[in-house]
Amino acid sequence: MAFSKTEKIGLFGGTFNPVHIGHTEAARLAVERLGLDKLIFIPTLNPPHKELPESSASAETRLEMLKLASKGMESVEVSDIEISRGGISYTADTIKELQKLYPGAEFWLLMGNDMLCTFESWRSIDWLVKNISICALSRHSDKSDIELCAKNLEEKYGVEIVFAHNSAIDISSSQLRQLLKQREGREYLNEDVYAFIVKNRLYGVKPDFDWLREKATAMLSASRTPHVLGCEQEAVSLAARWGADEDDARSAAILHDITKKLTLNEQLILCKKYDIMTDTAESSNVKLLHSKTGAAIARDIFGMPEQVCDAIKWHTTGRPGMSLLERIIYIADYIEPGRNFPGVDVLRRTAYTDLDKAVLMGLEMSIESVKEEGQIPHPNTLLAIEYLKRSIKA
Repeated sequence: MAFSKTEKIGLFGGTFNPVHIGHTEAARLAVERLGLDKLIFIPTLNPPHKELPESSASAETRLEMLKLASKGMESVEVSDIEISRGGISYTADTIKELQKLYPGAEFWLLMGNDMLCTFESWRSIDWLVKNISICALSRHSDKSDIELCAKNLEEKYGVEIVFAHNSAIDISSSQLRQLLKQREGREYLNEDVYAFIVKNRLYGVKPDFDWLREKATAMLSASRTPHVLGCEQEAVSLAARWGADEDDARSAAILHDITKKLTLNEQLILCKKYDIMTDTAESSNVKLLHSKTGAAIARDIFGMPEQVCDAIKWHTTGRPGMSLLERIIYIADYIEPGRNFPGVDVLRRTAYTDLDKAVLMGLEMSIESVKEEGQIPHPNTLLAIEYLKRSIKA
């Protein structure tokens, strides 16, 4: 007589705010340690025992990050069962629902230190201990605490508890949220999750500059990379000289040419995608379009604030009434260390003594260059020149 094997299912619930590699590594270890047929990540909608911080991502966003983090993991899936149910996310209610979906399955509840040590206060504790087993997940820093809590539960309730120690990764989501605000913590996140956090500006994240530089470089031609790195160096130096935000200057400089290598047709496709309005001169000039499409990509993919996007948008033509950051990026693009043309040394010296005069000189030089190429200067450049002349004269 053949007997069917009981399905072993691990349930890993929590806020995952955000999910990090400590979570995914713990899941992998649990699957291996317990011999699970399936592990289900279950993001909590409203945790019963604590309030989510104000800066938390929404439940739907946390669900999306879990899907990104678990992509490609064998025997792992993500469920929206608690989000769909609404209300307070009580584990007993979730397991009762899952028992209907997986009749006869053996459920293992994965718990970290904070969950295990408050388990006795959970709703329907007596029912829970009869219907689940526990896999205790511990980081190195809380190993002794979690073992003490587990011993108490085993003695009091007779519940089976198995340990899965994760000694390699010792980080909590709350610690990670603080690191993200300081341009740190990327190493604790799945690459796609980090990109998602940056794009959506979650947790007050400030992108890691090495990561930003790496992503921008991948979008550049090899010959363009030294120019961009030089522009970054110059922009930061100018920002320090004139009292601008150095981080904004660095970000704008790194990203200012990210669509430079695209063809005219590719530029126009991006214009359509991002509803970018173009004039007659721009629609036929790839050099002009890359500023606008680059600003759109900086906003959409890298979550850059408007002041940075504007600096990218106007770094080619300029405009009347340019902000300090816009003027810095415009002239940094012109005088970065790799530039070598008649008058560049004078322009460099002027940029550190009279920024407006330097920008005016740069705009006038660009007009001459455009005319030499047989093209018509862009109206914004002409307007910027007139504006600066009036401003300097005043």
